[in-house]
Amino acid sequence: MPELCRFFGIIIRMYYNDHDPPHFHAVYGENEVLIEIDTLAVVRGELPRRALALAGRWKTISAL
Repeated sequence: MPELCRFFGIIIRMYYNDHDPPHFHAVYGENEVLIEIDTLAVVRGELPRRALALAGRWKTISAL
């Protein structure tokens, strides 16, 4: 799976031609979450609160 970014121990990845809804994967340690791109809603999984907030912030900043 291609790695898009790595920061503060969080790895952001995306699969090519993955299932709907469009999302990215955020991995932090042994935790992983799928985050919908348009709404930042968690599709599946969980991360610690701070790591989840940073992953959402990454999406917001990377869209600029």
